[in-house]
Amino acid sequence: MLDTDTTQWDAIVIGSGMGGMAAAAALSNVGQKVLLLEKHHTPGGLTHSFSRNGFSWDVGIHYLSGLAPDDRDREMLDWLSDTPIELVSLGSVYDILHIGSAEPLALSRPFEAQERDLKDRFPDQADAIEAWTRALRAARETFFKIIPTRAMPEFAGDILDWWNRRAIQKWCARTTKEVIDDITDDPELAAVMAAQWGDHGGRPSKASFAMHALISASYLQSGSWYPVGGSPAFADHILPTIAKQGGETRSGVHVTELLFDEDAVVGVRTDDGTEIRAKAVISDIGARETVDHLLPETCGHQDWIAGIRALPSSIAHYTLFLGFEGDVEAAGATRANHWIYPTGETDVIWTAAPDAPPPCMVASFGSIKNPAHDPGPEGRHMGQFIVWSDWSGVEPWADLDPDERGDDYADFKRRAENTLMAQFRHHFPELAKLVVYRELATPLSTVTFTGHRKGAFYGLDVTPERVMCDGLRASTPIPGLFLAGQDVASPGIPGALWGGLLAAACVDPKVLRHFRY
Repeated sequence: MLDTDTTQWDAIVIGSGMGGMAAAAALSNVGQKVLLLEKHHTPGGLTHSFSRNGFSWDVGIHYLSGLAPDDRDREMLDWLSDTPIELVSLGSVYDILHIGSAEPLALSRPFEAQERDLKDRFPDQADAIEAWTRALRAARETFFKIIPTRAMPEFAGDILDWWNRRAIQKWCARTTKEVIDDITDDPELAAVMAAQWGDHGGRPSKASFAMHALISASYLQSGSWYPVGGSPAFADHILPTIAKQGGETRSGVHVTELLFDEDAVVGVRTDDGTEIRAKAVISDIGARETVDHLLPETCGHQDWIAGIRALPSSIAHYTLFLGFEGDVEAAGATRANHWIYPTGETDVIWTAAPDAPPPCMVASFGSIKNPAHDPGPEGRHMGQFIVWSDWSGVEPWADLDPDERGDDYADFKRRAENTLMAQFRHHFPELAKLVVYRELATPLSTVTFTGHRKGAFYGLDVTPERVMCDGLRASTPIPGLFLAGQDVASPGIPGALWGGLLAAACVDPKVLRHFRY
């Protein structure tokens, strides 16, 4: 039985991740009445947290860049928030690299400090290190020139791309590996330069260097930050902006299709048959997921749809969520993340789950980054041990509901959990003694919470083709339909933030007045 929501909405936003919240709050701030719909019971997307046995973990945040007090992203975040989110600096050292048998290398900011650190480690590579810094700066600036085209009419964006064509070809069209190979032939230095690729999910041999530079250099520019109170702070501070303008956030609402009036999108239909209409619909569930799951086959625009489907998905991941009791900092936990590559190779993922040791791992200890965390008398803290992977390990169970995966999947998870715990124990032996709780999430968990194809944590892969794809503009060729989130801009929370802002600006140009260029 069809039911119609008769409320007069200016815009509907599907998905309450950072991009969806940003789009909804930006439109609310310029006077629009917005309905934000979330499939799951908790809004926030990958900024949500979950709890087990008295421990709570922030799912998608390990540190944030671009949020220093005078940064543009910080100003935009404050504008979207009903009250400003309090953010704390994680200090000058933000990552620690463990590459092969070499001594751990602390990465510190700003650019000049990192140059000195690298020159101390690689004294005969001074010219290459200086060239690397120049490349990071130049490629990052080039990417900033591309981002505005995602909210421009196609002809205007094409003109801007043509004007910047030399820089785009030099930095966007080449991979991270190609740029590094031009700079140095020292394998350990090359590994250091590529090591943080997990921050955007693009392997060095596949990722556009401009995307790698955008993310890696952002920590050098502004440092690393963490929300006081953890990742739920984003929803806690942004969603009230929507409500105060007459909007609403509804959780547990699954949108199954878009409503059309001739060739224009005019609303959504949910899984219980309810039809909700609006002047504009913004999808924050991912570009590929939008065209695969919300559009009817008869909607036309097949060239655009084919272009989206031609873009590959990013990497998947396994996460071992750890609960500790005791003095974790004395046992080796740090606010900086640890990137571990036991073989010395960095362009690697785990393809031999569940039993073979992973070739790449990241350890992050969120609770000691959050000054609002109360460890209590037991000294309770939380950490995550992350492994980047492909999809093949869990593919046999991909089409089954969770309660239908059976004993063989439970055995797979148990073995994978044991493998990761053995690796954590090897690299952090004293911390491992403090573990009192552990739980493994596989790429199937990512599908459950994001809907992303093949468990892609970052949505679409950050290839040169994705970076230069005209089909990822926020305003789609289908009237009334807009895209938000990571796929429009760049991976991660700051990228999703801008994906949402660009979508909102396409719906209502008044949003542009609040941008700082």
